[in-house]
Amino acid sequence: MTTFSMPGSASAMRRRSLLKAAGSTALLGAAGLTAAGPARAEGTDTTDEESTFYDVIVVGAGFAGLTAAREFKAKGLQVLVLEARNRIGGRTWTGSFAGEVIEYGGAFVDPKQPYVWSEIQRYNIPLVASVEEERTVMPTGTGFAPYAPATAGPRMGQLLTPLFDGATEYFPHPTNPFYREDLLQSVDQLSLRARLDQLNYSALDRSWVSGILAGLSGGSSARGALTMMAQIWALSGWSSAGFAGLNGSRPRQGTVQLASALLADSGATLKLNSPVASITDTGSAVRVTTQAGRQYKAAHAVVAVPVNVWKTITFNPGLPSAFGAVSQATIGAPISRKIWIRAAGNVGLFGANTQEGFPISTVIPFKKLADGSVLMFAFCDDQTLDIHSVSQVQAVLRQLVPEIQVLAVTAQDWGTAQYSLGGWACRQPGQLTGQYRTIQQPQGRLAFATSDIASGWSGYIDGAIESGIRAAQAVAAMPGFAVASAV
Repeated sequence: MTTFSMPGSASAMRRRSLLKAAGSTALLGAAGLTAAGPARAEGTDTTDEESTFYDVIVVGAGFAGLTAAREFKAKGLQVLVLEARNRIGGRTWTGSFAGEVIEYGGAFVDPKQPYVWSEIQRYNIPLVASVEEERTVMPTGTGFAPYAPATAGPRMGQLLTPLFDGATEYFPHPTNPFYREDLLQSVDQLSLRARLDQLNYSALDRSWVSGILAGLSGGSSARGALTMMAQIWALSGWSSAGFAGLNGSRPRQGTVQLASALLADSGATLKLNSPVASITDTGSAVRVTTQAGRQYKAAHAVVAVPVNVWKTITFNPGLPSAFGAVSQATIGAPISRKIWIRAAGNVGLFGANTQEGFPISTVIPFKKLADGSVLMFAFCDDQTLDIHSVSQVQAVLRQLVPEIQVLAVTAQDWGTAQYSLGGWACRQPGQLTGQYRTIQQPQGRLAFATSDIASGWSGYIDGAIESGIRAAQAVAAMPGFAVASAV
């Protein structure tokens, strides 16, 4: 998900940015692709791969797709991975900025997340802890002021806890969100804003939490479902301490190291720059056609792209209406803009949470640099702000910390990115008890994998890995599994 920040904790509520990300093309090429087996861009190979009949084609090289490909290796299958981008990682993307390894998308892992934690241990991925905030900037009603993290953190926890009253009953087993579906029906209709309205907070108290809820929701707290955030709360132990403790660790060399390990272990053939135009299930095989017109054939396929992207692919025969409806409505947060900032002005390692409607919802400190400047990242809910403009970003941040001097910025807008069309998963009201179970299910010879449809940590890397494993299991259970057939 996106990475929000709970004041007074290392990771605070800075939710998974999606999210959250892997890196620059150069870094990915060096760190991952050359070590992972064949990787080619469409139109550059001279092989007869189009005539090869694969056991499985995986569409998408994010964590869901790479995990599915790795799972198929254990079955001795021949797998082709088609990736639209010129890199692996999907909505994770490891890059570099100010001489540091950064994440443009999802970044964090936690021991409470069993799937990703297992992979971290399997591949011996070294981790680094997030830094602690030195001060926390919060709304005052007439502007913003700094607070001691030891004061702001507990107060934020007190304000958030009532939002999730009843979650122990309607999410008693949060990795199985439908366990008490009878209790979920009415709760799932509530948006985060509607739930906040029920609590009748003072204007000041509401301003402390509303920006977090809006940022999570993709720009408006009216968009996000209460059950989305309540499930993360439940997965975190039904407590503000567990919730605030998320996002405390990240891979030292970036998420690309884990993605590259999965790819290398899969032994799959990878083709980059290969966006898919259509997927045809003939009943006896699957034919995948790229936008460049190349066709690849397999016995089965795993569609491992974000839900928001499903609507850009033609499926033959068509999928059940729930797939198109959810893709049009979106699960991935539509406004998902992450800005990295190098700043001076003796601002220190400050974090910030703002009220809904402020251009930047959250600021998270990252590192003090050797020259005395500070590296931080922020999430922006304002589509009119030029997130690549030093002057515009500085003007907004000076409302939080007047002395800040922004030296440089780099940013990613996931909502407008062609192959994501949104950031971290944030279901809308009614989607969990409406179409969610349907869009988790395989269709014919196709299975679907994305963190957007995970049963547990949806929106996190953990959810993507869970979904990839489940998709591989679904394919293995299909009639005629791994039997090569003519198209």
